Amino acid sequence: YDEDGLSLFLVDANAEGVSKVCYPMMDAQRVANITFDNVQLGADALLGEEGAAAAVVHDVVREALVALASEAVGIMGTLNAKTLEYTKTREQFGVAIGSFQALQHRMVDAMMAYEQAKSLLFKALCEYKIDPASAETTIHALKVLIDRNSKLIYGEAIQMHGGMGITDELDIGHYAKRLMMINATLGDGTFHRTKFIESTYAAA
Repeated sequence: YDEDGLSLFLVDANAEGVSKVCYPMMDAQRVANITFDNVQLGADALLGEEGAAAAVVHDVVREALVALASEAVGIMGTLNAKTLEYTKTREQFGVAIGSFQALQHRMVDAMMAYEQAKSLLFKALCEYKIDPASAETTIHALKVLIDRNSKLIYGEAIQMHGGMGITDELDIGHYAKRLMMINATLGDGTFHRTKFIESTYAAA
């Protein structure tokens, strides 16, 4: 979008000319497509200074990205914990599958992926608390890392749970769907990798 001249307005959802179509996403979150057709607003609908809303939008997006990252890291930790517990109780060939070295190595990889994401999240939160704008580069890096590492974690969780890992009766698949949606919200890993590069060069 063009940042010059960007303004924010408070619009009544039931105002004439406003229509919306609500529907669920694959993770059961509710969203809506909103259409404006010749909507008339008074001067009092303007939020803040006219043409100066770009900074506000940036602030809100940064805050939303940090919130989404926090949710994602929490889900990643939950998936690892549930998968580890399952490998301790699921038996094959008379022993728990968690005793197989190949699966132990894969669980370690998943745990490392989680710890990486958690550490970078803590860094982003500390920077954001001091100065939200200065945390932007770290936030982009965090979104890239979560996009990559979450795929490893939910992929391994589904694989180690077997076929039931994608059933509606088990929460593993629901957590995976939520991570997929988080990765696609406000820019995927490719988008934020580009923004990270731009932000890094801009600060150099």
